[in-house]
Amino acid sequence: MLASLCAVPFIAMSGNRPNLREGFTFAAGAVKLYFVLSMTGWILAGHTHTFELCRVTPALSLTFTVDGFGMLFALVASSLWIVTSIYSIGYMRGLEEHAQTRYFCFFAVALSATIGVAFAGNLLTLYLFYELLSLSTYPLVTHHQDKEARGAGRKYLTYLLSTSIGLALPAMFYTMILSNGNLDFSAAGVFPAGVDKATLTVLLVMFIFGFAKAGVMPLHSWLPGAMVAPTPVSALLHAVAVVKVGVFSIGRILTGVFGIELLAASHLNTIVCVIASFTVLVSSLIALSQDNLKRRLAFSTVGQLSYIILGIGLASRLGVIGGMTHIAMHAFGKITLFFCAGAIYVATGKKNISEMVGIGRRMPVTMFAFFLGSLSIIGLPPAGGLVSKLLMVRGALDAGMTWVLAVYLISSFLNAAYFLPIVYKAFFCTDDEAMFAKKVDEAPVCCWLPPLITASISIILFFYPDAFLGFANVMFKG
Repeated sequence: MLASLCAVPFIAMSGNRPNLREGFTFAAGAVKLYFVLSMTGWILAGHTHTFELCRVTPALSLTFTVDGFGMLFALVASSLWIVTSIYSIGYMRGLEEHAQTRYFCFFAVALSATIGVAFAGNLLTLYLFYELLSLSTYPLVTHHQDKEARGAGRKYLTYLLSTSIGLALPAMFYTMILSNGNLDFSAAGVFPAGVDKATLTVLLVMFIFGFAKAGVMPLHSWLPGAMVAPTPVSALLHAVAVVKVGVFSIGRILTGVFGIELLAASHLNTIVCVIASFTVLVSSLIALSQDNLKRRLAFSTVGQLSYIILGIGLASRLGVIGGMTHIAMHAFGKITLFFCAGAIYVATGKKNISEMVGIGRRMPVTMFAFFLGSLSIIGLPPAGGLVSKLLMVRGALDAGMTWVLAVYLISSFLNAAYFLPIVYKAFFCTDDEAMFAKKVDEAPVCCWLPPLITASISIILFFYPDAFLGFANVMFKG
């Protein structure tokens, strides 16, 4: 967790020497990824790492625990931070953005907070790092410092802080009372026998909407609004850190505070699935109407996040594994799409889909990567998104929730409807329709190479998904 945080002073002091500044960023990223990878064998063997930082009360402490679920998320975040840093160089320098040093500093702080959430051993630790992430990403959202950026930043903090303080925090305090001070995550949950269903229902709803980074409707509009930020920040928000922290936190609540057995036995999982299904379908319909590419990707993200919640909310073994694995599959697919959107903007200045007709002939590498990323989000072979979606479908059958199958089918069709026409018009429009009559070069190599890397990983994960499936399976061992 400290690997990127300790690099912040060095990044700040080397602001006048960009190559050195980015060197510190990559060094911190490499060290962080090394630390994460060094624990993989131990975790896959079914063990955990636990470290108690300090004790707040006799029953409550700030504790870090590394388990399968946390490792899955940490591996995604730490690996994609390096790729996003490469992309940031091409994007920020290509557009000659101001305050690049500040950008890289807060980027590093945000990744420290993300790893803090991933390795939180109890609800208190998770909540503290969740809030730290909200505050550390605010300067990234408002990077341009214009009226639109400041408005988006106020909306960003208003939604995230008001829900976490007004809903998640009271729910955490009442959970602590009911559990006699025990907030440690456990597969069996923390609630003692005898807690009535009405109380559990209220707490469940407060937690789901309290962690608004997950973008569950109607607390989602901060997310499209945050698209005023530079594209690397959008990639951070939608694939690496912020929104994934939201769904990860809800996943921890469902599996570690309530426990999947309690969710299934009390039928609380139905409430989770209804809320998530509504968000999946409505956000997909809204995405269809968006001409701005980043906003279409943003509403797509809203729906895909609820895919994860829906999978874990099924409270079946395969559903939970599918939901956890979709964190990784969606991350690599969606960050590819945001990288491509940024590369198009750097090369052409275009933001709207209607202005990108024929662009595939002029930026073939970028749009090919976009096509591969789209396949993963839709859930088509040969992309990794199909693996996690099939697991969630099988999980729905195991849970006896056949109506969820219709949600998956309809939403996947909508995913295809708002992505594939972009690819078709980019590559297969006639010369008369093409808007790029003159040659447009690809964006700088630092802008087109990262999406090609992440798109390739999405394809590799279709054939070799065990890297992430293993971590998701660990929690069911024994």
